[in-house]
Amino acid sequence: MTDASRAQHRFAAHAVCMASSFRDVLRTTQFYIRDISYADGINRGGRGEPTLLSSVVAGLARLADRFMTWGANTSIRILLPGWRRLPSPFTPGMLREVAGAIASNSFVHNPLFNAYFFRAAIHITARYSEPPYLILEHRVDAARRLLATENGSNFLARALVALVESAAIVRIGKSKGSLRPFETAGPNIAVFTIASVTLLFAEQGKPISIHDEDEFFAVVGALVLPRLKVIAKLIEARDVGGLAKQLDDIRDMY
Repeated sequence: MTDASRAQHRFAAHAVCMASSFRDVLRTTQFYIRDISYADGINRGGRGEPTLLSSVVAGLARLADRFMTWGANTSIRILLPGWRRLPSPFTPGMLREVAGAIASNSFVHNPLFNAYFFRAAIHITARYSEPPYLILEHRVDAARRLLATENGSNFLARALVALVESAAIVRIGKSKGSLRPFETAGPNIAVFTIASVTLLFAEQGKPISIHDEDEFFAVVGALVLPRLKVIAKLIEARDVGGLAKQLDDIRDMY
């Protein structure tokens, strides 16, 4: 690689990081605006009557939230219609494509690694917790850049450790549903384990009867739940070999 190509690669990497960080600033701002929009739900004197100030603050926050949502939706619809689309784990060879994308940089489109794990995190978090929740894309990108500097096998196990340590899921809402993986292990461990095992199953052509990604995530969530505590300990110990064995065992039992 020439000096010019190295410099171009470094510039692209920084551009991707800056773009994802800017988007995360907007996401964080909107997250707290949504939090403030419930200010008029605070009781005064136990009578359930909001103060004038809390009503005004909440009303302005709801207007700001609607404006930001409209702006984002309109911009994406006009400029990048496929931006929010989850790369389907059913795509043949998706695991290999995601693994190969750790060295890719694109200022316009999310590198495939970021796109899959960030979008999957949104889907899985929404299934197991109530909004609002805050997931930061630049932390997923930090895990991708870390993996790009490493060599070795067991890609999914190494990716899982890097994703959990990057802690892209900052805040979640109240748990919901009968399965509560976030209460068994932290949300980062539960979400990225489900996303990783989903890729592993899809690579094997499973499950044949399911064609909906959200349903697929739900099935995988039920399968990994009994092993989350063990997986959490392996991630904490950075035991890539033990973690790879756990992932293989889960794959083999389906």
